[in-house]
Amino acid sequence: MGDRRIWVDADACPVVIKNILFKVAQRVGIFLTLVANQQMYIPRSKWISLIQVASGFDEADNEIVTRVRPGDIVITSDIPLAAQVLEKRGHALNPRGELYSRDTIRGVLLMRNFKDTLRSSGIETGGPPALNQKNRNLFAANLDKLLLKKIGS
Repeated sequence: MGDRRIWVDADACPVVIKNILFKVAQRVGIFLTLVANQQMYIPRSKWISLIQVASGFDEADNEIVTRVRPGDIVITSDIPLAAQVLEKRGHALNPRGELYSRDTIRGVLLMRNFKDTLRSSGIETGGPPALNQKNRNLFAANLDKLLLKKIGS
């Protein structure tokens, strides 16, 4: 896999997705780094590490953006972070399985900003539904696609 990595915006990443990533890192032999502002469990492995950043708005995001390299994979539900990763020629994958691309990220950002405006006006937009098996399967499938792309590149 070379020096390419998987980075995880870990504070908000569901445990079930982290467990998938732990297994993939071991099986494929790719470095997986969780970035969080709190201590969390990671298995003992030469492939898996944790970077704990200071508490604060966007601290983990800023750490990931600083370290991400072209071809790296970033797991995040944070749309502005995904946009920054794509600008640096990385890949961004949502824990629900949505693979962000340079073609779609602008529309996703616009929708996010529109919902933020509605919420700040007092309109309830509701949160996302619970993570389900379909989400986990889509996540695993898109992660596999990215890993195969990485091997081929």
